[in-house]
Amino acid sequence: MKIVFALLWLLRLLPMWLIGALAWLLGSLAYALARERRRVGLINLRLCFPDMSLAERKRLIRRNFQHMIRLALEYGVCWWSSAERIRKLVTVKNLQYVTDLRAKGEDVILFYPHFVAFEMGAYRMNQDIPLVSVYSHQKNRELDAQIYKGRQRYDNCYIVSRQESLRSIIKAMRQDHAPFLYLPDQDFGPRDSLFVKFFDTDAATIPGLSRIAKLAKAHVVPVIARRVGNRFELEYYPPWENYPTDDVEADTRRMNAFLEERIREIPDQYFWLHKRFKTRPAGQSRFY
Repeated sequence: MKIVFALLWLLRLLPMWLIGALAWLLGSLAYALARERRRVGLINLRLCFPDMSLAERKRLIRRNFQHMIRLALEYGVCWWSSAERIRKLVTVKNLQYVTDLRAKGEDVILFYPHFVAFEMGAYRMNQDIPLVSVYSHQKNRELDAQIYKGRQRYDNCYIVSRQESLRSIIKAMRQDHAPFLYLPDQDFGPRDSLFVKFFDTDAATIPGLSRIAKLAKAHVVPVIARRVGNRFELEYYPPWENYPTDDVEADTRRMNAFLEERIREIPDQYFWLHKRFKTRPAGQSRFY
């Protein structure tokens, strides 16, 4: 890992357009070689966009590979470039949706889906506001230590282990009314999940956004990080009204519906290489 970290440290010295050019080359190569992951992406697109032609799906997944490689190459910028450089790279829109609530002493959950700019967006976000973040330890100790250290680079991120209870998250949120940065849009298996439509397919979905919002009496503010050329945009959306309700399944479907709208805006920038439909309802055949 030391060699990988050294390469990332050197890459962060490059201009962003050159990192992008390198990612285009390596991403195109990864698309050609990573047959199984390419297959996963194409299946996801077929399920979510059945009217899209095969040629268009292939083009989009090739672009997605390039974005994902670029995300990996940009870790050096996130970890070691100056805070000023990150501020200049990321345009922030509508931060007042969060700061106004915090000024009133209200707690906030940031619904932050997995788009390819989510790491750079989070490091920019943490310069403006403290955050509560759930962390899953990595198998490689060196990588685990570096990611954990990176999360703490501004010394205002309260990290909670994924093995801890909801009480730990809420307790951390109460410290300085730090918003909880929540990324519940992946398949975490059948435990504690509901099968809710994601586009037109049942997807095992964690209903934690609704449940934590109710327990913490917190407002939900969606945030989307997107790549715009060689720069980034971090957009906060208005707090959801009438959320949560007493219908957890309807609340979870509302979360997925919002995400679908954002994906349609930038379809090549979502995490399509993840097996989003791996967990199936009883009796249904597997997709992958």
